Amino acid sequence: MKLFKYLVTGLAVPVLSISCSPQEPAEVPTIDPLTNLEWIDLTYSFDSTTLYWPNNSDGFQHRTDAEGVTDLGYFYSSYTILTPEHGGTHLDSPIHFYEKGETVDELPLSKLTGNAVLIDVSEKALADRDYLIDSVAVLAWESENGKIPENTMVLFRTGYGQFYPDRESYFGTAKTGAEAIPELHFPGIQPETADWLAKSRKVKAVGLDTPSLDYGQSQDFAAHQRLTENQIPGFENMANLDQLPPTGIYVVALPMKIKGGSGGPLRVIAGLRK
Repeated sequence: MKLFKYLVTGLAVPVLSISCSPQEPAEVPTIDPLTNLEWIDLTYSFDSTTLYWPNNSDGFQHRTDAEGVTDLGYFYSSYTILTPEHGGTHLDSPIHFYEKGETVDELPLSKLTGNAVLIDVSEKALADRDYLIDSVAVLAWESENGKIPENTMVLFRTGYGQFYPDRESYFGTAKTGAEAIPELHFPGIQPETADWLAKSRKVKAVGLDTPSLDYGQSQDFAAHQRLTENQIPGFENMANLDQLPPTGIYVVALPMKIKGGSGGPLRVIAGLRK
């Protein structure tokens, strides 16, 4: 501020003047707890190639409702999507196989975000389409990397992601409908291992790069039952698990928030320390 004299009715009056020079505004404080992360997309795009369970009569549909330049001269597009809950990269909510399980909209965000580990069982899984992931495989991983902490997500890489979206290579059969079910052959989690992960390691989510938490020849989906009765969600048809290290992974897995849903399309990403 400057002090100067200004003549008013012949009198010299001291007046205060405020400088009008612009000042830079203070920066808005930001919170970024996930700094220095490289993000990997673990999601397949939803389109005409998206794979669904063989007896799903409907697949993914993306219908054009409007697309083009309007009469007023601006571009506008809008579409309708139609999809079963379970297909492509998606989430299985606990209610999928447990009557008292949480629905998609009831799942707390704490179960959908957090630290994860990657257990690679691809060597055995690719050698045997009916391979069941057992606790021996998990304990072998722990002998090299340490015990899995509680409230960790466990992701299994079977190597079958390399076959997606080729139905025959991925499912074990190119057939669709009820006749395809007996011919499904792909790896899954042994029910006893699912129970052990839930109770002994207290994991908060389990995911893998196959069509199901259970192997293709399962009749009772027991691995699903063991996990869901412990309110543990599952991630199926995950992509790019070959890009993840064994540890140092932070996962964000956010499904479409379907009220009362047993599952839904999932956008899942993994953050890795640079």
